[in-house]
Amino acid sequence: MRDAYHDELEALTDRLVEMTRLVRSAVSRSTTALLDADLQLAESVISRDEEVNRLYAEIETSIYEVMATQQPVAVDLRTVITALRMASNLERMGDHAEHIAKVARMRHPESAIPAELRDTFVEMGAIAERLIVKTGSCIVSRDVEMAKELESDDDAMDRLHRRLFRVLLNKGWSHGIESAIDITLVGRYYERYADHAVSVARDVVYLVTGSRYPDAE
Repeated sequence: MRDAYHDELEALTDRLVEMTRLVRSAVSRSTTALLDADLQLAESVISRDEEVNRLYAEIETSIYEVMATQQPVAVDLRTVITALRMASNLERMGDHAEHIAKVARMRHPESAIPAELRDTFVEMGAIAERLIVKTGSCIVSRDVEMAKELESDDDAMDRLHRRLFRVLLNKGWSHGIESAIDITLVGRYYERYADHAVSVARDVVYLVTGSRYPDAE
């Protein structure tokens, strides 16, 4: 019974890592779809979000079964609690990637991104991918120092997010209100994607140390 119990806890980690793989692929493909006005790629991101949702549902069901049948305590209890929170954040990351793809689909055959902001969104997409790669590594290794690094990566995303608003509020903006709304929404999706990655990293810290915030005693 106990062997099966610990196997189930290990399976939770495997499912979480699979979720990170799926949401990394989603944000990568949605960024390309957004920049290149690739309708087929956008549609693939939207349709495959169901895979992320399915994994989330499996994790949720498994955790409820463990809680009901095993009544975990101490570190095991932290493990199942953080797994549920991580899965929820990863599911939301998948949703944000899907939303980016939907903006790309809505503006097809044109790109939703004006030429002067293309480099900014290329960089935002790269940061999003870097964050989720580190997130997956943290989940497997439970590396607290790596988890702390996600905070600084998130700061870089926040700086780019603020840069978007400086461009939008500039008197030289010539792309109209509709484009400004698209940029505002998409920038927010990337920023929230990064925030959820940081939340997962903080859960790794909590799992290892008992404190969710990296600088807490």
